[in-house]
Amino acid sequence: MFGRIMDFLSRDMAMDLGTANSLIYVKGKGIVLDEPSMVAVDKETGKVLAVGREAKSLAGRHSRGTNILRPLRDGVIHDFETASFMIRHFLGKVFRRLPLSRPKLVMAVPAGITSVEKRAVVEASEMAGSGKVYLIEEPMAAAIGTGLPIDEAPGQMVVDIGGGTTEVAIISKFAISCSESLRIAGDEANEAICHFIRKHHRMAVSEMMAEVIKMKIGSAVPLKKSLEIKLRGKDLATGMPKIVSLTDADIRGAIKEPTQAIIEAIRRVLEKASPDLASDVAENGIWLAGGGSLLKGLRLMVHQALGLEVRKAEDPLRSVIRGAGAVTEHFDYYRDVFLN
Repeated sequence: MFGRIMDFLSRDMAMDLGTANSLIYVKGKGIVLDEPSMVAVDKETGKVLAVGREAKSLAGRHSRGTNILRPLRDGVIHDFETASFMIRHFLGKVFRRLPLSRPKLVMAVPAGITSVEKRAVVEASEMAGSGKVYLIEEPMAAAIGTGLPIDEAPGQMVVDIGGGTTEVAIISKFAISCSESLRIAGDEANEAICHFIRKHHRMAVSEMMAEVIKMKIGSAVPLKKSLEIKLRGKDLATGMPKIVSLTDADIRGAIKEPTQAIIEAIRRVLEKASPDLASDVAENGIWLAGGGSLLKGLRLMVHQALGLEVRKAEDPLRSVIRGAGAVTEHFDYYRDVFLN
């Protein structure tokens, strides 16, 4: 009885600490936080001015004395102190009063994470106030969140396209049988769009604006009806405001390299798979998750390139956190999925 009371009071939770967004799931409550992984800092004093959604609202409009930081790069922590502060801030929003005992934290991380990167995630989380940290690979969490039968022998292929990484994995009997973690994903597509506009229109746009353009008119394959957008930005030559037109064909050409890299990563994992696992994928198809899977025509592109059935998760943006959250709800059942 005492153990059950302490389990309730500990408020065990899960976190998807992403390059673009951070999400928190609290046991028994569900998803309680979904905010950008951004921190605004005063350049002179180092004081944190804003975190999450408030920091994102300042991006591109902040003063010269303010830095907008993204403490994660390619899915892993590259600014330890800022990441720790951000995690602590998010936990403070979730828990107005600290739990009576330090809660267990299930943290989703890239499949290709190094031992040094693992240690950084664990230490940053513990400094922020969590108890024992359990690491789960993002494609495993995405598969659980998508509702795939990871406990069964037939292999299930998941492609999780986030902001900093693309995770490709085939999962069987609670384990990742073969995988690849590609540090090319949504951010690289945004950078490619910025480069295209700079090169062809001599205009500067932010990566946030590039993200908006990608979601509005970006596509992986030609569309039945062409899309166009009027873009307002700053002329690099004159420094004056400028308006240009962009089409879906422009953006498709701009992001061709990162989208093709994702196709090749899927192909390599299939080539590494055993004959039995490859047969399973041919029967079960490929599941897409993550924000990158929302790109128009991506399912068709993967199908055309590989000749396999391709499906998209019902809630791709939250597949990873839903899976990590399910692990907190049924901790003992999923105990074998942890990296540590």
